[in-house]
Amino acid sequence: MIQIKRVYEGATKKDGYRVLVDRLWPRGIKKEALALDAWLKELAPSTELRKEFGHDLEHWEDFQLKYKKELKSPAAKEKINQLAGIVKKYTVTLLYGAHDEAHNNAIVLKDILERELKK
Repeated sequence: MIQIKRVYEGATKKDGYRVLVDRLWPRGIKKEALALDAWLKELAPSTELRKEFGHDLEHWEDFQLKYKKELKSPAAKEKINQLAGIVKKYTVTLLYGAHDEAHNNAIVLKDILERELKK
C-alpha cells in the first residue's frame, strides 16, 4: 500500500517505510527529528520544474506532464522499481513538504508507482 503524508505530520507505525520525495529538506525540521527510512531526491521534480510550477494551480496540468516525463529517466526508473519492490512487502508513505495536499509531487509519484505495480 502507498500512502502520502505531509512531512510536518507526526510519524505513526501505520506509515511503514517512510520516504521523503522532495529535493529540498523541509524547513523547520531537524534531520534527527524526522523518522525517515529514505530520502529519494532522484524522484523529486527538478529544481527548474519545481520553480516553474510554484504551486500555482494554473500550472498543475503542465507540471504533471513534465514531472512524469522526468520520472522516465533511467535514474528515476531505477529508483521507482526499487520503491515498487518495497511496496510489494511493506506499506510505504511518501512524504512531501508542500502546503497543498491535493496538488503536489507525491500525488503524481504515487500514481506512477501504482501503475508500475499493476504491470
